[in-house]
Amino acid sequence: MRAAVVNAFGGPEVVEVVEAEVPEPGARQVRIKVAAAALNPVDAGVRAGVFGGAGKRIGLGWDVAGTVDAVGVGSAWTVGDQVVALDYGMVKPLGTHAEYVVVDTDAAAKAPVTVDAVHAATLPLNALTAVQALDRLELTPGQSLLVTGAAGAVGGYAVQLAAHRGIPVTGLAREADGELVRSLGATPAVDAAIGAGGFDAVLDAAVLGEPALAWVRDGGAYIGVIPQAQPGSVRGVRTGAVEVSADGRRLAELVRLVDEGVLTTRVAETFALDEATKAHARLAEGGVRGRLVLVP
Repeated sequence: MRAAVVNAFGGPEVVEVVEAEVPEPGARQVRIKVAAAALNPVDAGVRAGVFGGAGKRIGLGWDVAGTVDAVGVGSAWTVGDQVVALDYGMVKPLGTHAEYVVVDTDAAAKAPVTVDAVHAATLPLNALTAVQALDRLELTPGQSLLVTGAAGAVGGYAVQLAAHRGIPVTGLAREADGELVRSLGATPAVDAAIGAGGFDAVLDAAVLGEPALAWVRDGGAYIGVIPQAQPGSVRGVRTGAVEVSADGRRLAELVRLVDEGVLTTRVAETFALDEATKAHARLAEGGVRGRLVLVP
């Protein structure tokens, strides 16, 4: 099968599409024939060597939508099931940017029925990150939330999830993205218009760090999206960062919200798997709204 990998760290040019053995599922695992797999900033980090692994062949891709085509002993899935899944892991020999991928049975959920596989592939990593970050904030209906990077993939899902929970949301984004942010359920804002200490909590999807911390009230909460990279606590503000985890049960809840119209999946552009280098170059250009998706 074909798979996108890196054998050396660097820019988009180091991404290679190589021939690899089709993986076999072990106990409580499933093999998915990949229909679509999103490209995320974490893949660029892996490609650049941010997470280590020098000297190894490293597979790319965390998100997958596709069809179960083989199951291991103890799997809850059946060949032919349409699923989405998160294949967590920074340094792994194969990722979801391939024709087949093996994941733990508990990492998968039934695919949405209201969107195609390309759109479904944008859900697992970004929506799970958003909902797990919101859970860490422990907000109750009526408390105020600022989401930075509200026009991005994680930020957009966080806005919609928080609004669905009855939490008033302000979305920090570029002025040009104001209408998009409003359509997701937040009051749009630019940083110059935000006063210090005005929010019960900040979900910092844009990874602003200390500037975002200043917008939290005394005794409030801040959550980032890069593990161990949150700013230190000041003014009694509780700080932390979410490290996303594969959770098929929670992913199934997010799928339900897609099918109910609560969550909006956004695709910026699709690329063939053989165009993985081109997709990485587009991601590096910035300004992407929605996700780039690879299709084998």
